[in-house]
Amino acid sequence: MANKTTSSEELEQRRHLRVGFLIHDVSRLRRTVYDQHLKPLGITRSQWWVLSNLSRHDGDGYMQVELARLLDVGKVTLGGLIDRLEDSGFVIRVPDKNDRRSKRVLISPKGAEVLKQIESVSRKLNNEILKEIAPEDEEKFAQLLAKMKSNLIEMEALPVASKASD
Repeated sequence: MANKTTSSEELEQRRHLRVGFLIHDVSRLRRTVYDQHLKPLGITRSQWWVLSNLSRHDGDGYMQVELARLLDVGKVTLGGLIDRLEDSGFVIRVPDKNDRRSKRVLISPKGAEVLKQIESVSRKLNNEILKEIAPEDEEKFAQLLAKMKSNLIEMEALPVASKASD
């Protein structure tokens, strides 16, 4: 009986590892493909991520510290991204209305235009990535990933001592 239990546990562990590896590999490959397709537009995936988030904020932009928190990146890392985006003309920094010493980051017209091009590329890539996957399978997969994300967020919120005692 012990062999069956051990064998069953081993199979379950392998199944979980396989899912983790597949998620990692798909994510890495997807990033690589996106990077290749965005290169001709003169923008990186990280810069696109910043533009995309700025575009969702109705022209008010963000304070750099707010944007860093939203994107979960360091202020220095984000500062470099914003500098490159500004040098390329994709964003502008303007004084904050309430605190003239602070700057708000806004997407520029050139940034909005490149974002439209990126969204077009993204639609094509997503169609290619999801080819031969039935819409209902895609929906179920999205639900499963959302549940995994929710589980991870809950795990992240637990104190480390609580995690170790389980």
